[in-house]
Amino acid sequence: MTCYAIGHLRDVEMGEEIIAYLDRIDATLTPYQGEFIIHGGEKHHLEGLFQGDMIVIAFPDRDQAQAWYESPEYRQILPLRRRHSSGDVFLIDGVGSDHKATDILTA
Repeated sequence: MTCYAIGHLRDVEMGEEIIAYLDRIDATLTPYQGEFIIHGGEKHHLEGLFQGDMIVIAFPDRDQAQAWYESPEYRQILPLRRRHSSGDVFLIDGVGSDHKATDILTA
């Protein structure tokens, strides 16, 4: 099942270290088959007020996502982002194409 690494980042201070992080993150994703699905972008608000940037990276499964986050290559660049942003980061499993909203009632 596809697993997503979700980042809701706020207060990003664009500068040398964030640019270095951005320059290096793609190479950390490749061994784990990670790919950006959403990386910031213009938001069209329908409800509420979402502040900050949304980042979504898809991985083939939870094991690959966790291995990427814990990899020495990613751990080396992670402080570059943490020093210049705040926010929430988590992994969440996707659902199959046959998923119905009511499936959560039996989970």
